[in-house]
Order: sequence, then structure tokens, then C-alpha cells
Amino acid sequence: MKISLSDGGPADHICQVLVLGCFEDAEQEPYFTLLDERLKGYLSVLYNRKEFTGSLSKVKMVDTLGGIPAERVLLTGLGKKRELTGEKIRQACGTVSQTLRIPGIQSIGMVLPGGLEHVHAAVEGVLLGGYSFDCYKTKQEEQACVETMTILHDGKKSAASAENAVKEAGIVCDAVFFARDLVSQPGNVSTPSYLAEKALAISGKHNLDCRVWDREDMERHSMEALLSVAKGSHQPPKFIVLEYAGGKKDAHPIALVGKGITFDSGGISLKPREGMEKMKSDMAGAAAVMGTLMAVAGLKLPVNVVGIVPAAENLPGGGALKPGDIVKSMSGQTIEIVNTDAEGRLLLSDALHYAQTCRPSAIIDVATLTGACVVALGGFVTGLMGTDDRLKAGLQKAAETTGERVWELPLWEEYGELMKSDVADLKNSGGPAAGAVSAAWFLKNFVGKTRWAHLDIAGTAWEDKGRHYIPKGATGTGVRLLVEYLRNTALK
Repeated sequence: MKISLSDGGPADHICQVLVLGCFEDAEQEPYFTLLDERLKGYLSVLYNRKEFTGSLSKVKMVDTLGGIPAERVLLTGLGKKRELTGEKIRQACGTVSQTLRIPGIQSIGMVLPGGLEHVHAAVEGVLLGGYSFDCYKTKQEEQACVETMTILHDGKKSAASAENAVKEAGIVCDAVFFARDLVSQPGNVSTPSYLAEKALAISGKHNLDCRVWDREDMERHSMEALLSVAKGSHQPPKFIVLEYAGGKKDAHPIALVGKGITFDSGGISLKPREGMEKMKSDMAGAAAVMGTLMAVAGLKLPVNVVGIVPAAENLPGGGALKPGDIVKSMSGQTIEIVNTDAEGRLLLSDALHYAQTCRPSAIIDVATLTGACVVALGGFVTGLMGTDDRLKAGLQKAAETTGERVWELPLWEEYGELMKSDVADLKNSGGPAAGAVSAAWFLKNFVGKTRWAHLDIAGTAWEDKGRHYIPKGATGTGVRLLVEYLRNTALK
């Protein structure tokens, strides 16, 4: 979609659909009053009849009947005026994008309150809300293809910053699409080798350094925990490292670690059959990290970042990891396997220990780690845990800006009792109680003294129904959150 800015008046703009941001309050913006006059008071009539109230993300399409050059007006609710935020703009514009999936609509105009200050959120909402993954459909239905969108403003503010906001929003959305596409791919396509190929492709396009370790490389580095997960699969594991050097040469990087289980059957501790097809999404943490590196490079942020992706398939087989096995991690710590479906933390244990060798200023891992986090927080909030208050506060601030909400769970030492083993240093599962926290406590043992935060995206990586700018399916969660965090870090 081509997105442009114009200081022309909405009453004179030529397009097929003019999107009009409206409030729930009686007092509307001057552009609403102007268009209401040109349409002979019809917009006010809709309010008076309660056919449209301005409630957040509610929409109403009306024909202009030649009253203005735009063929139709799409009234879009923004909620109460005093409560307007960038996230509400994003949600409303996502709903607009989904509403306009009508064959034949190619050009739209958009006028929102606040002039240019909400441009970034509006562009994100429109682009993210219009996403679809249909590359495997052989019979393509006729769908809307909005080709151009013009954001109209009053011309009182400089358009340079808004043009930059449009460009940056496009870069970030492309990275989210990349992550969504990776997660949406079926398990017979998206293998560890496929992730490695994609990493190499984006490194070439965005001037990133990329290294891919095979099984032999991991064996040389004693990554037995990671390798043990892949023992039941014919797909070889991969260990992927992407590096972006946009900051000072002597500045320590921020390490991002993403869980890359390309399909998770549970292994010998087999999952129930219902919903197992969604386990292709168990590499959403890896997708988020790769997408973040792609966006950071595209934005040319002045920061150093290392992206680490341990990738494997978790299947039952003759050589598969078994309950009761004991494996040694790269750190030297031994782990008793009590549940082969608690495999993600095994990959991450080696990846987190490796991350320390990069001498990072902080480590952030992203993982679809526990069903317990879904039980605790549902599908709308990512679980946040960690060892550093400043790091967690930075992620919470980024969450407020992006709408990718996080909620901190406790990580007290008492939870470590759940992970003690009688025969090894640790066991890989503490049972059903406090499952999200005990999993994070397990990971804490492999980060050393480095500042560390853990994001459990098990509930937020996949959307079952679809809402505003998050269509049904893979969400690409984590990309915008991490990019915003890194942007804020770079500005300090």
C-alpha cells in the first residue's frame, strides 16, 4: 500500500472512501462539523438516531450521494475524546482495514484528530489489520486491495516528522509481517533449516552478520541440552546468531534470545491431539527475535544487538529424549528430564549461557514457554519476569507505547524449590503449580550475573478469533515491543 500525506481539506479530497475519526462525546472536531454541513446534517442524524455513537472501533459506512468528492464516508469510533491514545488510534485503524476488505476499493483518505501526532499508530493499525496469510490457497477469492491511502492534516504542523513516521511504521510492520509469515508456515516447511535460510536471507538484505551452527558445532560447544531435544526428529537442529552493529564499537550489545521449536509434539510426553496443529507456532519467539533484528537494521538504530535462535523439532522417536534422562547443559549444570514437553527451556538454557559469551549489557528472551502463562494471563498479555527492575521497567514502558501489554509475575527464590532434583542439579519441570514462574526460575540459572528479562508469549503469539489490528492467526508479538525498547535504549 502506498501511503502519503496531504494538507488538503477532507471536504475536497477525491477518493472512494473517506475515513473519519469520530468521538463518543457530543463535541466533535472541526472537520466533522464541516463534513456534516456538506452532507446536510446527515452525520448528526446518525448520532441522534444512535445508529453510530463513536464508541471505540465501531464503524458506519454512508454514501455521500455527491455531497463531497469522496464516494463514501466511513465513520470510525475513537471513544471518549479525553481518553484518546495512540493504541486506540491503532485499534480503530485496524478495524478500518478489516472493514474495507471489500472488492473494488482501491483508494482511501483518512482524517484523524490531533493532526500529525498519531500518524505512526494509524499507519501501523491499517497495515497490521490488513494482513492475511493465504499463500497456500489455490482458489483465491476476490479480495479488496487498497492501493493508496492519504492521511489528511491541517498543514499547521511540519509534515517532515510525519513522513518519517510513515516510513518507520512501514519498516516495523514489514518486520511484523515477516514474523507472522514464519509462524504461519506449516511444520513441514518451517524446519530449523528453514529458519536458518531465512536468517541468512535477511542478513544479506540488511547487512547483518549471521552464523549458523550445525549439530557438530553444537557438540563441540557441549550444547547437550539443546541437542537432546532434537534426538527424536530427522530434522537437524540449528543454532543461529544474528548481529547488528549500529552502536559504538565498544558498547556492549543487548542479547535477544528466541525459542525456536519449529514443531512441538511434546516428544515422549505426547501432547493431546486437540490443537496440536497450532504447535507449529512454538517458534514464535525465534520469529520475534529475527523480525526485531530486521526492523532495527532497517531503522538504523544506534545500538548493538545480538539475536540468538536455538532451533529444533520436538518429536517422539527411537532416539528421543525420555523422562528420567539426565543431560548436561553448556553451562555444566545437569538437568533431570521429568517431562519431555518442557523442552523449550532446555534449548534456552544453552542459548542463554551462550549469550553471556557476547558480554551483553542485558539479555531478553522471548518464548512460547508455558501453558500456565496462558491460564494465568489469557491471550491478551505477555508474562514478564526477570532479575533487573530497570530492564523490566523499560519493557513495561515500551509495552504501554506499542499496546503489546506485559504483566510482571513474581520470581521469588521460594519457587526454586519446585525445580530441585534428587539426582541432578535441576529438573526441567516443577509440576502444575506456578508453571510459568518455575519455568522462568529454571532459566534464571543460566544467565549468570547479566541483567535478564523473560517474556512468555505463549498466550499472545497466536490469536484465535481476530481483533482490530490482529487478524486471526499468528500475531508477530514481540517485534514492536522489542523495537520500541531498543529505540528508547538508543536514545538514552
